[in-house]
Amino acid sequence: MSSSTLSIRPKLPNLPQSIFTTMSVMAKEYGAINLSQGFPNFDPDRKLLELATKAMHDGFNQYAPLSGIYSLREVISEKIHSLYSREYHPDSEITITAGATQAIYTAIAAFVWPGDEVIVLKPAYDCYEPAIIAHGGRPVLVQMDPHEHEVDWKLFEKAIGDKTRMVIINTPHNPSGKTFSAEDMKTLERYLHNTDILVLSDEVYEHIVFDKVRHESASRFEDLASRSLICASFGKTFHVTGWKMGYCAAPDHLMKEFRRVHEFNVFCANHPLQRALASYLKTPDHYLNLGPFFQQKRDLFLSGLQSSRFKFNPSEGTYFQLLDFSDITDEGDVEFAKRLTVEKGVASIPISVFNKDGQDHGYLRFCFAKTEDTILRATEILGKI
Repeated sequence: MSSSTLSIRPKLPNLPQSIFTTMSVMAKEYGAINLSQGFPNFDPDRKLLELATKAMHDGFNQYAPLSGIYSLREVISEKIHSLYSREYHPDSEITITAGATQAIYTAIAAFVWPGDEVIVLKPAYDCYEPAIIAHGGRPVLVQMDPHEHEVDWKLFEKAIGDKTRMVIINTPHNPSGKTFSAEDMKTLERYLHNTDILVLSDEVYEHIVFDKVRHESASRFEDLASRSLICASFGKTFHVTGWKMGYCAAPDHLMKEFRRVHEFNVFCANHPLQRALASYLKTPDHYLNLGPFFQQKRDLFLSGLQSSRFKFNPSEGTYFQLLDFSDITDEGDVEFAKRLTVEKGVASIPISVFNKDGQDHGYLRFCFAKTEDTILRATEILGKI
């Protein structure tokens, strides 16, 4: 029997190529400024790189403990308590992961059974739904307001049913740059009170918030914290997305189940990088100054578009900005994004691919985690369209 005649049942048969892959390939092919995929084009702090190199030379090159080295879990526990007044025990309630995506996948794998329903607020980052489907769950999609990206809580309430196992939230929100308010979190808490529904809280941009907005972590709220698995990213925080380092924090009874899966899909995360991060996190300014750092970049990006035909509401968090192009063209967002890449030399991400039923409201997402020169070159082009 040849390999081409083997009988298989694909778990994700209808999964298209990622829009990030599509736009990044196009950006490279046409020599466009790549503001599509969310990664910085500048170097991380040299101090962090030196700490990583030192850890390698000091011999920390073999497996780390399954849950991560204790010193890193300890400093994460201290950080969470300092920022959100919530205690997570380093020993039993924090696990170091190979990036936030692995943490998210592991949380879904640990708790979603065939037939379970998982509420996903759309637009949503593209790793949630495939993980749910791969484990036999059913994504229940709730579209946010297409322009203000507020949650319609009445629609959310209607989506809750007997089979609801989990709700996935993301704040600060990718792709919109919106942040959940304290009232949003309290409303979510009220709807889930006296249920067994879990919350998977994607908080990878927790330190990148602007204009004195406060990040409302699920850990701030008593009932939410009791049912939440909170996923975070060192890659996003410290400009090292290629390191694929993150963590999950959750109450011990949830973390116990999380670790059962974690042990067999990755076992442990990169050991020398854990050593570096444990030392680096001891200086809180390394993450507390990120808001002002990225706000300068956001403001530089938007200042270059003040006289353009794009419309926008300034991003409240993340390092993404949505631009409304409805005054420029009536093309679909995918078509316009591709034309912008080919003809104008700036690559972005169309938002319809993240919406329920591919709803197209005329927005593109641009990443401003770039050098000043890159931002200025891009806005010079965009401002003339």
